[in-house]
Amino acid sequence: MIARTPKMVLLTLAVSAALVGCGKTDTPATDSAASTATPTAAPAATDFKLDEAKLPAYNAFHPSDLDKNLDACTAFGDYVNSKWLAANEIPGDRTSWGAFTILDERSVAVQHQLAEQVAAVKNPTGIEKIVGDFWATGMDEAKINAQGIEPIKADLAAIDGLQDKDAIANYLRSSAAKGQNVLFGFGPEADFKNSSQNIAYASQGGLGLPDTTYYTDAKNADKLKAYQAHVAKVLELSGVAAADAAKQAEEVVKFETRLAKASKSSEQLSRDVSLYYNPVSVADADKLTPNFSWTEFFKAQGIAAPEKFSLAIPTFHQEVSKALGDTDPSVWRSYLRFHTVDAASPYLADAFADESYNFYGKTLNGQKEQKPRWKRVLGTIENDAGEAFGQLYVKVAFSPESKAKMEELVKNLAASLKERIQGLTWMSDETKAKAIAKWETFTPKIGYPDKWRDWSGLSTQRDSYFGNVRAANEFNYKFALSKIGKPVDKTEWGMTPQTVNAYYNPLQNEIVFPAAILQPPFFDPKADDALNYGGIGAVIGHEMTHGYDDQGSRFGPTGNFENWWTDADTKNFSGLTGKLVNQFDGYKVGDQAVNGKLTLGENIADLGGLATAYDALQKASAGKEDPKVDGFSRDQRFFFNWATVWRTKYTPENAKVRLATDPHAPAQFRAMGAPSNLPAFAAAFECKPGKPMVRAGDQQVVIW
Repeated sequence: MIARTPKMVLLTLAVSAALVGCGKTDTPATDSAASTATPTAAPAATDFKLDEAKLPAYNAFHPSDLDKNLDACTAFGDYVNSKWLAANEIPGDRTSWGAFTILDERSVAVQHQLAEQVAAVKNPTGIEKIVGDFWATGMDEAKINAQGIEPIKADLAAIDGLQDKDAIANYLRSSAAKGQNVLFGFGPEADFKNSSQNIAYASQGGLGLPDTTYYTDAKNADKLKAYQAHVAKVLELSGVAAADAAKQAEEVVKFETRLAKASKSSEQLSRDVSLYYNPVSVADADKLTPNFSWTEFFKAQGIAAPEKFSLAIPTFHQEVSKALGDTDPSVWRSYLRFHTVDAASPYLADAFADESYNFYGKTLNGQKEQKPRWKRVLGTIENDAGEAFGQLYVKVAFSPESKAKMEELVKNLAASLKERIQGLTWMSDETKAKAIAKWETFTPKIGYPDKWRDWSGLSTQRDSYFGNVRAANEFNYKFALSKIGKPVDKTEWGMTPQTVNAYYNPLQNEIVFPAAILQPPFFDPKADDALNYGGIGAVIGHEMTHGYDDQGSRFGPTGNFENWWTDADTKNFSGLTGKLVNQFDGYKVGDQAVNGKLTLGENIADLGGLATAYDALQKASAGKEDPKVDGFSRDQRFFFNWATVWRTKYTPENAKVRLATDPHAPAQFRAMGAPSNLPAFAAAFECKPGKPMVRAGDQQVVIW
């Protein structure tokens, strides 16, 4: 349904909806900011109120959480979190539960209160009308069920009429122009070689499962079989006879397996950002894919043919071209029919929405209950008009006091990171000078955008939920296309204020902290320094360190993709990071090992971020007496809050998906992985040499 644009280089703190494909499971989200920004669209005219008493409680660190029967020096994450994890079950409509998802639950609860108030506004305009229309139509279950499959009948009729490769290629172009590209991602991103300018990127896509390994690895055979059954069920719901649906489903899975074999895996994409950058002329792209004209594609999108664009993962696009020439049109029709219905299912009648949940939520990720309708509708608003809703959200959910405190923390963390870079013994002075030059250009963004996006061109109504979704898809797609060939707007954000996450964008060398993550256990403007530095301080350090991880370090101070390292420094860095790969390869969830290579960038950021935050805490508390809160030292509380941030449990199914696709290691290993490499941790808890939380000698990893 949603036209995917390739935001391929945002390096985040936590996993996003992209984890499981199709955005069909829970998404860590966030609370936002009290806006002093000037909106460019019609501002919210109504004064909305928030009832704090109705919001879920925070999950902040408390000394009673500690399991005194365990040893902090053996398994620190268990010492801090095992009691809480044992006492708290994953809610039925979630696939994980912990610090991020609890804050997400708060964010969603705030949005719920706002949505109901917005929908009740008489004669709304601007963003109030958009949010109100989505909410009112999404909650009208009777009307949605009465409409059945009617909203997509015209699409299915068009697909039924595709008789040859030219007709199929034309359909792919025309549907993409409406924001309905099921086959590949297409959209703007900064030019890797000129990061101040946007160019178009075409990326791989077309798969219904989270990763290529789900089609090719024998250990995922049960999920592939279940997916085929899901394809058959969706085709049946669309009107195909059961026997025909089963046969078509087999063909669809075979076709997707072909695409998967021509695609890159999650591990490959996460560890080589250059795969996204393959600049070619439109004429050369046409030669690579003779059955799919990029000249005609750009024309259909209403874009003048550019001098160049990035045809990322060319083997994928070449395979699509071959498939247009050698695959029976009936297979293409089945494939397009399934994906059209599957993408629309969450917004259609209950039978379709239920089947979508049954596979993507229950079978694939172990979610025991479907989210209630009101949460699903809020998720749709987040996906389709999230920043519009963010303008309303920030007025009730973020304080100027929080923003001011965050600015101070960012300044302190930046100073400590600079000192760490200057003190590196393995890096040459030549590379250090360039690392400092990059440090000097870091741009922090806190809470919410300084300039709001203009939503005045989006027309929504109160007659059709699916109609509003389609309108927003096309509006957002055209908004994205309008950026191609133009200078990058550095005021834009890659996350909404109500998202519980943070990110680093190497193309803009910016670190971004949405308002919703700026709450306990991450941040509390009234809390003592130890907790804030162990929580959001380490998050700030994490995002800054992404500028120097194995992928972020491939971008220079201006955001351009360039090599600013000496050969000797590159070799030294590779040796150090290889030790971190080995450390995380040694962790297991059940009988399945963590992929240290897949998770390397995030593990580097955790290690550097925590070490930098510890340094910043020492500077901030220099000369001050240790308050010994609840009998624990300042340093102990610092590490306690770090572990609390990673207090998370997963369904077994969701854990398997994450191990295969998520560039973030499982939370229990993030709680212990970085601290075990820091002498400050061993000192804080008086850990003896040889304890599991004391990595020394060749086992200790020291990078930034």
